[in-house]
Amino acid sequence: MTNPTQITDVPIGGEGIRLGQFLKFAGLLDSGGDVKAAIADGAVRVNGEIDRRRGRQLQLDDVVSLEGRSVRVRP
Repeated sequence: MTNPTQITDVPIGGEGIRLGQFLKFAGLLDSGGDVKAAIADGAVRVNGEIDRRRGRQLQLDDVVSLEGRSVRVRP
C-alpha cells in the first residue's frame, strides 16, 4: 500500500496568484527560466491536470504538483 502524496499549504496573503509566480513563491522552482521550461515540458499539474499556462490565475485551494511535491494555495 502506498502513502498518498502529502500536500503542503502555502499562504499567499491574498485571493489569487499566477502559476509561474506561485511555483517560485512556494519554492518548487528557483527561476523564471526553470518555471518556463517545466511548464513547457508538461511537468506541472494543477488540480491533477497538466497545465501549460504560466499566467494561469490560481485560486484558493488549487493544488499545484511538480516532481512528486504538491502544494495548495491558501489565503
